[in-house]
Amino acid sequence: MASKPMNDVDPLKDERSGNLREVGSQAIWSLSSCKPGFGVDQLRDDRDDTYWQSDGQLPHLVNVQFQRKTTVSDIYIYTDYKLDESYTPSRISIRVGSHFNDLQEIEVVMLSEPSGWVHIPIKDIRDKPIRVFMIQIAVTSNHQNGRDTHMRQIKIYSPIESQGLAIDSFMNFSTVEFQQYATIR
Repeated sequence: MASKPMNDVDPLKDERSGNLREVGSQAIWSLSSCKPGFGVDQLRDDRDDTYWQSDGQLPHLVNVQFQRKTTVSDIYIYTDYKLDESYTPSRISIRVGSHFNDLQEIEVVMLSEPSGWVHIPIKDIRDKPIRVFMIQIAVTSNHQNGRDTHMRQIKIYSPIESQGLAIDSFMNFSTVEFQQYATIR
């Protein structure tokens, strides 16, 4: 079980630096349940004043299905205990696989009155990002034994892989013979 600190977590920082890209828009999202007007659209609208509200028994599930195998390195979940109180998740399970029938739990996160972005790194046993067709985020318990849950945002990130070799990675040429081939016309 892991508990992730939330101080100064900003999912856009790595995205702006060019290390990660948000891949949630490439997926098909589904929920185990939702109240009318509090569904996937609110979960993915990039606003922290809207939220998904479940409507049913625990566990509450968010299913993210990619059409092709996708590398995933990080999941960010925005929650706010001050606004949501007993609706705030206290235990989240991350499951991955190819489809609903082969999901395996890879991470369990315990949250204590979270307010802001919760960062959940997704790695395999060799500490590398994983390649999956499906991610399931399961809320298995809420604060104060709450029944329904609120999640304000979920973002899924993939590392940006370099496209070949940068010219800067080569040493500077020191002889005239080599320098004549340093540029391409």
